[in-house]
Amino acid sequence: QVQLVESGGGLVQAGGSLTLSCAASGIIFSAYGMGWYRQAPGKQRALVATISRPGGTNYADSVKGRFTISRDNANNMVYLQMNSLKAEDTAVYYCNAGQPGISYWGQGTQVIVSS
Repeated sequence: QVQLVESGGGLVQAGGSLTLSCAASGIIFSAYGMGWYRQAPGKQRALVATISRPGGTNYADSVKGRFTISRDNANNMVYLQMNSLKAEDTAVYYCNAGQPGISYWGQGTQVIVSS
């Protein structure tokens, strides 16, 4: 049974930092590209950052220079370090594990940035 469990969300003031974690189980973690997506109220789910199996990263323009995605293949974990948070970063953040034709999602963790 595949599980992706996010943690680390919460309420933070604008300019602050949070680190989100995603613990994966039930998959061969190193064989999957991993990503973080977010969904703000009234908006569609959107890509935040991805990290490939070898560790290549990709970021949405809105978070470049502020967010950092990383993975720990030994412990089946993926992280999202978020700095200089803005009110517009408020959303539910979802962890994703993907291969061609396969995509798994976590339940999400809420991030609220107060201005």
